[in-house]
Amino acid sequence: MNWDQIEGKWKQLRGNVKEQWGKLTEDDIDFIDGNRDQLVGKIQEAYGIEREEADRQVSDWFDRL
Repeated sequence: MNWDQIEGKWKQLRGNVKEQWGKLTEDDIDFIDGNRDQLVGKIQEAYGIEREEADRQVSDWFDRL
């Protein structure tokens, strides 16, 4: 799976994202709309972590899909 497929399946993956990062709101998930950079930024903001850590979490999540 590549990130273009994530964007295309975003509606189906919303629950998975919410399960992984429970601090993200429905509005956050709507705003992200499958965009990887937006996802990383919202995780960084919600959890108060460095961008590199948020990026690592997204990469790990993506690898498990």
